[in-house]
Amino acid sequence: MKDWWLRTLLVLQRPRPVFVALRDESRQALSDRAEPILAIVILAGMAAALDSATAAHLMDTNIDPSSTVDGVDMAIWVFLAGSISGVFGYFVLGALLHLGARLLGSQGTYRRNRQIVAFAVVPVALSLVLWPVKLALYGWDVFKTGGGDAGAGSHVFAVLELAFVAWAAALLVIGIRSVHGWTWQRAALVAIPVVVVPIAVSLL
Repeated sequence: MKDWWLRTLLVLQRPRPVFVALRDESRQALSDRAEPILAIVILAGMAAALDSATAAHLMDTNIDPSSTVDGVDMAIWVFLAGSISGVFGYFVLGALLHLGARLLGSQGTYRRNRQIVAFAVVPVALSLVLWPVKLALYGWDVFKTGGGDAGAGSHVFAVLELAFVAWAAALLVIGIRSVHGWTWQRAALVAIPVVVVPIAVSLL
């Protein structure tokens, strides 16, 4: 299990051996990487929840001040919403990858394709490091309509968040190519719907 926690960090520097290791679907290997995958999924889901339109308005002032969402409520919401969206995305995006891979001739399992997605989204989970900076600069305004976070600063953070998403997309292509032994073009073709669908949903 310790090896897979280390690989969770290693995937950011040397992704290929980490994804190749996913070919091992023995009972022991699956058990060892179950907890790291769960942690990645929840953290990536929390990052997605924080960047959602719902979070941007969650602390808007209400008519009744006693009903205003506070920091504790916000933390609980982020964890619950992140856990639900993370697990949902893990299975849905894994299904998209599995379907695309099968159409191009892969004999890999649905479980393995889900796990490719999980390790590919480690940069999304890592993007949570931006939030302490955001909160230090803008406080709870980041969760309010028309708060102090509007302006050039918000654009800088938006670009940084997109960079983490692009990093994850690149890891996904590397992961597909490493696990399946395909060409870059073939791996990128399968990755397209897995990348496009969550972006499209976030824009709706």
